Formats: sequence, C-alpha cells, structure tokens
Amino acid sequence: MKIFRTEQVKYIDAYTIQNEPIASIDLMERAAHALFGWFRNRFHNNRKVIIFCGPGNNGGDGLALARMLLNVGYNVHTYYLSSKSYSEDFNTNLVRLKEASSSIYMINSPKDFPKIEPDDIIVDALFGSGLSRPIEGLAADLISSINSSNALVVAIDIPSGLFGEENSVPNSNPVVRASYCLSLQFPKIAFFMSENEEYVKDWRTLPIGLHPDAIEQTPSPYFYTTLSDISTNLLNQSKFAHKGSFGHVLIMAGSYSMMGAACLCSKASIRSGVGLATLYIPKCGYEIAQTAVPEALALTDSNDTHLTNYPDLNKFSAICVGPGMGQDTETASMIRSLIKNSTKPLVIDADGLNLISKNIDLLQELKAPAILTPHPGEFDRLFGKSSSSWEQLQKAISMAQRYGVIIVLKGAYTRVVLPNGEVHFNSTGNSGMATGGSGDVLSGVIAGLLARGLEPKDAAIIGVFVHGLAGDLAADDFGKVSLCATDILNYICKAFQHLTKK
Repeated sequence: MKIFRTEQVKYIDAYTIQNEPIASIDLMERAAHALFGWFRNRFHNNRKVIIFCGPGNNGGDGLALARMLLNVGYNVHTYYLSSKSYSEDFNTNLVRLKEASSSIYMINSPKDFPKIEPDDIIVDALFGSGLSRPIEGLAADLISSINSSNALVVAIDIPSGLFGEENSVPNSNPVVRASYCLSLQFPKIAFFMSENEEYVKDWRTLPIGLHPDAIEQTPSPYFYTTLSDISTNLLNQSKFAHKGSFGHVLIMAGSYSMMGAACLCSKASIRSGVGLATLYIPKCGYEIAQTAVPEALALTDSNDTHLTNYPDLNKFSAICVGPGMGQDTETASMIRSLIKNSTKPLVIDADGLNLISKNIDLLQELKAPAILTPHPGEFDRLFGKSSSSWEQLQKAISMAQRYGVIIVLKGAYTRVVLPNGEVHFNSTGNSGMATGGSGDVLSGVIAGLLARGLEPKDAAIIGVFVHGLAGDLAADDFGKVSLCATDILNYICKAFQHLTKK
C-alpha cells in the first residue's frame, strides 16, 4: 500500500472530485459513512457521544457523522469552534445537522466547554492532516480539556494538532491524545514514529473510494506492507525440486557464551525453506550446534572461543554474519576481509554491525548486495544519534543511498529502507517480540530467503513480514508478556502457511 504526504492526499482528493466525478460534499458523505460504519460496529448507542468540530472539512466530517449517529438512536452532542469563516462543506453539513438535532453548541470561550464524564465517547473532528502550524488559543484550551478527561477519544483522520509527517520532539504543541484514530484511505507517516505513540494509540484506515488512477499515478517512496502486498509466487516450490534447488546459506555466528544466537539464526534460515544451512562457529560451539540444530552442517574455526576466519565461500548462495559473534580484534579483522572479498549476498547483524561501526567506510568496499539489520541502538552506533525517529528515518534513507545497502531498521513497524530511497513500513509484529534472540531469528529468515534466490529487496520485505507474523501468531497463543525468541521461531512455519493460503 502506498503512503502519501498530506499535500499529496489533497491532490488525490481533488483528482477524485474532478475525475470520478463527485461533488466534494458527496465525497465527505462517503467518508462519513465509513466513519459511521466503524463507530456503530464498535460502540453501543447507550453511551453519550460528544463530537468536537473545527471550522474546516475535518469538522464537516464530524457534523455528518453526528447526523448519521443521531438517525440510529445515539445520544449525540455536537460542539463547534467559533470562527471567522467555515468551509463550504462544513456549512452544508451544519444546516443538515440542525434539521436533525437541537443539541448543537458553538464554543466561544472555555465557559462553553461541556462537562465530560469518563463513560462518554469523544470524537475529535477539530483539525485534520492539513494543519500547517501549532494550535493555539481557544482550540488549544479545548484540546487540554479533552486530554484531561478520562473519556475514550476517537480522532477523525489524525489527532488534532499532529502534523502528518515531521513533528517536534518533545512535542510541546497541543495535540489530542486519541484512543483510536480513523485515518481516511491511507495511514499517515506520523503514525509510524515512536514519539507519536501517546497521541495515536490505535489506528485504522477506512477506505473512502479515492480514485485509483490518482493513487497509481502519484509517486511516493513510502509503503505499508500488508498481506495483500506479499507475492507468494516468490515462494513457489516445484514438485521435482530437491535440496539443491533452494540454495545453501552460511551462518557465521556465535562465540563463547553466545552460541544460542547462532542456533536460533540457523534454525530460522532452515524454517524459511533454504535447501542447506551451514553453521560456521568457534570450536567451543561444535557439540552445541550438532545437538541443537541437527538439520545444519557445522564447520569450526581454528579458534576455541571466537571467529577469526571464514570458509571457502564458493558453494554458498548467501551469507549471514554477526549474531552472537562478539567483538574480538581477530573477529574484526575477519569482518573486514569478508566485506572486501565476498561476492555473495550478505545479511549483516548484531556484532557484525557493531564492528563495522568502528570503521563505517568499510561499507564502501562491499562487492555484493548487503542487508543490514540494526536495532535503533546499533543504527545510532553505525550512523550517529538522531533527535527523533523521523530524523533517524531520513538518515537511514540517506545512508542506504550512499552505501547502496538495504537497511532493516528494527522496531515497531520495522522499516525496510532501500538504496533507491523507498521505505517499506511493516504491518506485522508486536511488543512481545522485544526480547533477546528475536533479531537473530529475523536475520536467519532473511538469509534463508536470500539463499533461496529471492532478490535482496524481496528477501528483506518478506522476511520482516513473516517474522512479525510468526510473532503475532505466537502471541495469540502465549500472550505478549511471556513471548520468547523460540516461540517466534516455532511459528515461522505457521506464518508461511498463512502466507501461502492467501
């Protein structure tokens, strides 16, 4: 799914109005019907609904929703801000609402704010995504009143006060803290930034029938990966296939006390359908690997506790290096040599990234496609600290382009950043996956897909999606609190099954 900046959505709205064609008031009615359908399915009509409307089209959406809820028996009280001017569609919907309700009030001062009970439902229709400056004055006071209540808040399109893309950190501007946000047609890029979590606790997109030609023709580097975006054709297997048909992955991982990372990574690559997996480990891990991962071949380094070299790479389709590897000086020399000499696609994770961070220009020596999988701390060590997740994302785009690498920036909505500037936000995964070993499993999944012959872009995007989906399926059975990396690993097969059933 494409994601657009707010000014692009305005263009798509205008294109739809002109080319469907449809009057803007009718497009607003269509949006209100989508909001009404979600609201009615979620909340019973025995609770009071307070709708706050601003003077623009976001307020017009709120007025139309109020009318529709009144028509099916909801107890709706509508408040709108006094203003020198209102949008045309706002005025039309205000006239329509006055024909159905007498519970409509203009807010001229804080004295006009209603008393809000904890069981009330508030609808925020004050300001939409087109906001261009911080909210102040009476509207700011109203937002403060909303946030100080204990009522559930539903925001239309975007919480009022939040900008669609970049927001200041910490955000000192008045912003509605929404329990739910109902975004029209597309999610907003701001939803994927960690600093906005307190304003966007849960969000949904509601399709409103914007013109498909405008969506197709409007360029955007931002995407949101959902199940419908995953091409299962990439995972097809011939009935005459054999283990040599699906590649051979090399997992270079582990050190004394950290062999678990090597085992999790190699097991995940096997679960991803790779034909053969070879573990290259220090001598201390040989018995552990042979016992814990009987499906994998095991080769050992000459050193007992850490890696100092790498095997002949010719027979391998792809290489994963870094999980649990440690940062010994001999290991650092090995990483430098591997980067300078390998012509096989690489997945670089964990200590592989930490070692590269001490000499970032090593990335300019890459001779093969590389996928870097840092968590935020590893990313900061590689490329420097950022003041916000928005700034961090822009830096990831710049670094992916500069070094020609794919960066998988892990976390909520894990971002796959491509060398062409595209950003693919992931839709799967949950907070229970923030546990040791989860990243090792992800690296194994991506490396397995890469070894199978998928293009690096597809291996990264599908690998991230499958990993998150496995975590979601595991959380459904075990809950988030007790989730561990082995649970994610054990549900990879179910995740692939879920994908192929699509």
